[in-house]
Amino acid sequence: MFRCSVRPFPLASPSYGPRPEVSPLPASSRPPRPRSTPPRRPQPPRESGPRPPGRRWPRWGPRAVTTLSVLVLAAAGIGHAVVSSLDAGIDRVDPFRDMKNRPEAGHGTNILLVGTDGREKVGAQARRTYRLGGTPCNCTDTIMIVHLSEDRRRASVVSLPRDSYAMTPPHTDRVSGEEHAGHPVKLNAAYAEGGPELTVRTVEKMTRVKIDHYLELDFTSFMKTVDAVGGVELCTTEPLKDSHTGLDLPAGRHTLRGGEALRYVRARHVDGAADLGRMKRQQHFMAALLDRTTSSGILLNPMKFRDVTRAVLGSVRADEGFGAGELLALGRALRDFSPASSEFTTVPLGEEGHVVEGIGATLKWDPEKSEKIFAALREDAPLSPPPSPDAARRVPVDPRRIRVQVENGTETEGLGRRVDAALAATGFRTTRAPVNAADRSVRRTVVAYDPRWDRSAQSLAAALPGSELRAVEGQGATLRVIAGTDFEKVREVRAEDPGQDGSGVVRGDEAGCA
Repeated sequence: MFRCSVRPFPLASPSYGPRPEVSPLPASSRPPRPRSTPPRRPQPPRESGPRPPGRRWPRWGPRAVTTLSVLVLAAAGIGHAVVSSLDAGIDRVDPFRDMKNRPEAGHGTNILLVGTDGREKVGAQARRTYRLGGTPCNCTDTIMIVHLSEDRRRASVVSLPRDSYAMTPPHTDRVSGEEHAGHPVKLNAAYAEGGPELTVRTVEKMTRVKIDHYLELDFTSFMKTVDAVGGVELCTTEPLKDSHTGLDLPAGRHTLRGGEALRYVRARHVDGAADLGRMKRQQHFMAALLDRTTSSGILLNPMKFRDVTRAVLGSVRADEGFGAGELLALGRALRDFSPASSEFTTVPLGEEGHVVEGIGATLKWDPEKSEKIFAALREDAPLSPPPSPDAARRVPVDPRRIRVQVENGTETEGLGRRVDAALAATGFRTTRAPVNAADRSVRRTVVAYDPRWDRSAQSLAAALPGSELRAVEGQGATLRVIAGTDFEKVREVRAEDPGQDGSGVVRGDEAGCA
């Protein structure tokens, strides 16, 4: 259960006719209940007390991602009867049966979220359309640990590459019934040999993180959930094309529905990064899904709540301890959750292409770096320290590709020159010829932009804290900054692939569209 388009900027002067700069002349409560007819029977009492564990958060785009919707939707505090009625439809598994010598429990809640193929549940036409041919592998496409902090203010998602080198504990093969001693496998093969139980045991052995809940999702729940929320907006800085899945996205901003979103999160042949690149895109998708769910009013719409809940719970498998009551109570705790509350990473790798006889090329984890990640989960700590207020903010468009004309919207002499110099020092392509604005009484700094260059405008606005974005049809590629009396400083920004700052951790508000 992871990035927008960059257009060249012509050097033509803007058409609005700026004038040379001259010296100035002397002078939360709870959301409202939707209206409805009175219920025929008494509503269950509002739950209170400690928030039970168990929360669903995705990493693998398709399946992992869908769980996220239900948790956030439940935050509305509505639909208890709907969720309860669907509880009985959840396919139950017992991944913790007879488990001994488990890691010590820490604070917070750890969920092992796996995505299985499940293409046999997809209709024949959809399988052809979305390139889902072939035989299911009866293994896990995606494996991730989702940690929800004890105070319910942070979600940490750690992706475990499916080709990770793993050593299973002793177990019984679920197909042949043969007793196996511990032996090396690729991590995703543990599911084929011993199902959810062996998968949980293998992950706990490798990470020393105690798993509290197990959730398993498939293609069907993913596509239905994306459609239920009305699609998810994603951005890409370059074209993405994968002949294996049929993905074909030009650079830019896109709203993806279920099937196209499935192509996006499954694509492995977009570049040379294979599964590692796919995991980053899935993290982008998760951030975008969270933003869509929390900002679109879905939480206040009982019908949407019901539809998304049905889409997810209709195809999920979970342990007995994860039910509708836990889901709803946890969702209420996430009422103020946002993309910035989440963080994503992949287990740091020490060796790629580690060949094991009978298994093939595997990925070996970096022992020291991976232990830091798992220690943070055990200790209920952030995966990396939060950025300082003065740290450079990542933006989707490189400032060096953004053409800017500065205007002085105040009576303060030289303000335009100060703003122009500060933006140029940060990397923006200013004209170096600031002018006076027609209106010299501007209080709040304005970034005026042509809607076709909205991502560039968002990158520029990030460098001007508190500025106002103002769309101007037909303005062209050159952005205008009208400096107001509120101007204090230009904040440093940079365009960089999220997660490449050395920590490998991406926050949700960095992975989604700006």
